[in-house]
Amino acid sequence: MVELNTLEIKSRMEKALGSLKKDLSGLRIGRASSSMLDNVNVNAYGSLMPINQISTISVPEARLLLVNVWDSSIVAATEKSIRESPLGLNPMVDGNAIRINIPPLSEERRIEIIKVAAKYAENSRIAVRNIRRDYIENVRKLQKNGEISEDQKHQDEILIQEVTDRFIKDIDDILSNKEKEILDN
Repeated sequence: MVELNTLEIKSRMEKALGSLKKDLSGLRIGRASSSMLDNVNVNAYGSLMPINQISTISVPEARLLLVNVWDSSIVAATEKSIRESPLGLNPMVDGNAIRINIPPLSEERRIEIIKVAAKYAENSRIAVRNIRRDYIENVRKLQKNGEISEDQKHQDEILIQEVTDRFIKDIDDILSNKEKEILDN
């Protein structure tokens, strides 16, 4: 008799949830956060590098980000990457430092950010459903090979679906909270 490892399923689904939280933390909601630039990659030294590997990012004021680039030869590339990112930021170069004023969000920009957040949530839902599909296929193979009974297969499928439903609900709750946060700021 083969037992279904629900801890493994939950662990994999937790990673999808963690990825969603990380992606949502980078969305701009009217105040500065060093995590806003986590998804910005800079073309430096012949490859794309995360901005936090070539600079120090700080938040000296509520609406100001300060990016101190360590190598003056890549300041322009860093500034360009920030400007071209989907964050809608307007960086200003000051020596090796790049100042980014975070303007208050317009209603139009809030709606755009909510759409991006919804896209991130949908990607997480897809990841969770793919994990569900993998485990259900595995359970069906086990039943086909005679390692588990038809009843056990049915119980395992129900258990996998319950875990999936919980994680989908968590994703929806996280998205709902983020939407409220975006609209309220």
